[in-house]
Amino acid sequence: MAQKLILDVNENPKKIRSWLLFAFQHIFAMLVACITVAWETGLAIGPTLISAGVGTIIYIIATRGKSPVFLASSFAYISAMIAALGVGLSGDALKNVTESGNLNRNFLAVIIGMIIVGLIYVIVALVIKKFGTKWLNKLLPPVVIGPVIMVIGLGLAGSAVSNINSVAVTGGSQYMSILMALLAMVITAICAHYGKKMIALIPFVIGMGSTYILSLILTLIGRACNIPVLQIIDLTPLTSIDWTSIKSYITTDFIFMDAINQEVHFDISMLGSVFIIFAPVSLVTICEHIGDHKNVGNIIGRDLLNDEPGITRTLIGDGVATAVSGCLCGAANTTYGENVAVVGVTKIASVGVIFLASLLTIVFGFIQPLTAVLETMPKCITGGVSLILYGFIASSGVKMLISEKVNFDITKNMIVASVILVCGIGGLAISFAIGNSTATFTSTALAMILGVILNLILKDKHEENLSDEEIDKMIEEQRERL
Repeated sequence: MAQKLILDVNENPKKIRSWLLFAFQHIFAMLVACITVAWETGLAIGPTLISAGVGTIIYIIATRGKSPVFLASSFAYISAMIAALGVGLSGDALKNVTESGNLNRNFLAVIIGMIIVGLIYVIVALVIKKFGTKWLNKLLPPVVIGPVIMVIGLGLAGSAVSNINSVAVTGGSQYMSILMALLAMVITAICAHYGKKMIALIPFVIGMGSTYILSLILTLIGRACNIPVLQIIDLTPLTSIDWTSIKSYITTDFIFMDAINQEVHFDISMLGSVFIIFAPVSLVTICEHIGDHKNVGNIIGRDLLNDEPGITRTLIGDGVATAVSGCLCGAANTTYGENVAVVGVTKIASVGVIFLASLLTIVFGFIQPLTAVLETMPKCITGGVSLILYGFIASSGVKMLISEKVNFDITKNMIVASVILVCGIGGLAISFAIGNSTATFTSTALAMILGVILNLILKDKHEENLSDEEIDKMIEEQRERL
């Protein structure tokens, strides 16, 4: 049973101030994960944020504003993007494909790869439209989707802990990072649970904002007194800006510009390599797309895949957003569990709020000083509130199993759920080489696939339809035989 929403999907806040605060909450939730993809691949932060905002708006349009989802950079494509940047390169140039400012990276290969991913999403969406969605319910019953949602949340636990333990400044203290993380988590939890009126609706803004201000004060004291232990925030992004140059205020570092000017040119012979790099990953993220939308639907009490907007529109929105994002910054988009959790915790499912968050993200991406400020948000603070965000995702999976009354006295259900949980949480993944690149089936996708296969192979037994009294009688007969 879905929770009651304070603002439904088609409702908007009445006050502009509230609208802005709710939007900032979504930006804070996705921020570190979004720009981490840029850090890992050597892409610019500004265009990464812009593409997240543009991609989300494309998704909102494609789904007719029926799905409260925020799209941002996908971790699943990091290896594929790095491999594509190296297509056609060799030697030292290949080793340095993630170096910032290295124009010998094959940007055009990344753009084409993202367009291929978008086309695959659209093709799958059209196939589903042709043959209907009834088969989805058979392949993905609650006993499969519930544990998969748990895996999505618990699979991110390592990322949260890693962020909590991160130290931004050389000589900084891990203990201070953990302290700030726990402080952010506790403040957020107190605001969400005990807060009245507006405080209860913006717990993440208050938790992250107040902890950031405290961290900034401690950092400034640490810098002034030369005490590295107190320096929690890395202020390098702010000090690296040329504040006297107007040009430094506006982001212009889009990869399609570098793709035009690059020394490495894309030719038709590389198309097959790029397809092989990206196609397998797109099939994996389609599985994750389905799981994420099942979770969102469970939170807001709607079947987003079978009813409005329908899986055809959600896939097309996600796919087109990825293709456009590839042209802007090279980072594929995906649904963000952090933002889904914000919807669940605050009970604000307004697509209008997410639309405003998208617009603000685009603005921040274009104005470098604002981007620099966002970059200074310590990972430890985001990691602290992620203890709530990621845990909420996992708890949503448990809630689905309870609300759908999945019977774990039935051996089949126990086996299916057990395999999904152990494979997903244990990190079972399969990687295989394709040419010069590597394709990986993530643990989440593999857990879902194994769960679907087991659910289809293990047919329902007659005794599963028996009453409790009949089951007790059957067990007693079996005991007598022993």
